[in-house]
Amino acid sequence: MEKKPEVIYISLPLPSKKLSPNIRTHWAAKSKATAKARSDATVVARIAKPASCPWESAEVRCVFTFPVRRARDKDNLLAWLKAYFDGIASAGVVLNDSGFRHLPVEEAEPNKAAAGVVIEIRRIKK
Repeated sequence: MEKKPEVIYISLPLPSKKLSPNIRTHWAAKSKATAKARSDATVVARIAKPASCPWESAEVRCVFTFPVRRARDKDNLLAWLKAYFDGIASAGVVLNDSGFRHLPVEEAEPNKAAAGVVIEIRRIKK
């Protein structure tokens, strides 16, 4: 009998613009936004994680939904989620965030009511 792959889906709001790598903001404001994003991700990940965690490594796929369509730099979108990845690691999904293997970022059709990011985390067995 084939085992189903271990996958976690975490749905979070778009991170604060203060966390964007292109934004220059005061360190205190960025620190507060980072702490909130990390805490939000930790809480959601603790609820979603299976008993088999922590995993040594995992493949991560991020699907963004924005309110409007416009060109965005995919590398910056991934960097924008750094605090979320730290929070997911803090929740015990992986041993540490260096165990994440990031797939290319994806964008869903624009939807103002459903703006956010879905992070799919799939266990990699060695």
